[in-house]
Amino acid sequence: MTESVLDASLSGTFEIKGLGPVHRLGFGAMRITGPGIWGEPADREQARQVVRRAVELGVDFIDTADAYGPNVSEEILAEALHPYGTVRIATKIGNVRTGPDQWHQVGRPAYLRQAVELILRRLRVERIDLLQLHRIDAETPVEQQFETLAAFQSEAKVTALGLSEVSVAEIEQASRYFTVATVQNRYNLTDRKSEEVLEYCQDQGIGFIPWAPISAGQLAAPGGPVARAAERIGATSSQIALAWLLRRSPVMLPIPGTGSIAHLEENIGAAAVELDDQAYEEIGSHG
Repeated sequence: MTESVLDASLSGTFEIKGLGPVHRLGFGAMRITGPGIWGEPADREQARQVVRRAVELGVDFIDTADAYGPNVSEEILAEALHPYGTVRIATKIGNVRTGPDQWHQVGRPAYLRQAVELILRRLRVERIDLLQLHRIDAETPVEQQFETLAAFQSEAKVTALGLSEVSVAEIEQASRYFTVATVQNRYNLTDRKSEEVLEYCQDQGIGFIPWAPISAGQLAAPGGPVARAAERIGATSSQIALAWLLRRSPVMLPIPGTGSIAHLEENIGAAAVELDDQAYEEIGSHG
């Protein structure tokens, strides 16, 4: 790879149903908040600079959630980028926070509606590009949650809709209420439990957003397949992990997140990494 090339567009594009094309390598805005994804970052201006740098490097798809902070991540995105131009902001509702590292599902229609109205104000938009249900609330009838999401779309409050941490059966159920544009499940080199969901998304043309995408575990240890590929290709282990995901499926939309410009630039460098067949197959065989 050419080390000087930092351009997210080299990752290719994917057409999100109802929303349009985005560069496949995006940015996750969870880590621009405080410890435990709670409160203010150590340096709010630095957080804004990271976001702006991501866009300078070709990122046009940014994922956030009202639960990140809560509210802080969305506020920073608006401060840094509004008006957003060609950048698409995806956000999520359905998780409430009671403290650092504490997450609770609430899918009651009235709560979801309040969440959307507040997001519109925080992001300073009239319509949310992509709204995802952060988690399905087991205490609220799922039909009510899906009906509420569909209503937001019919009211022109959102453009596209997605889901997070769901099964194939749940995607199919949601599809009876609205077009599922994206699915965001945990997926990386060491956790491929969502393989069936990924295959379904690929078959249906649904964008698959893997969260925690860089985790490589022992595969990146000295002598491991990721480390060997990194040394041979001239990349970092994180870049190899992201390049593997990008090659894995054309619907894959990795959103590595960070609060550091240096780490951001390393991640964007993955778009220029060309993973050869040997490395791809060797790494994949260890999953």
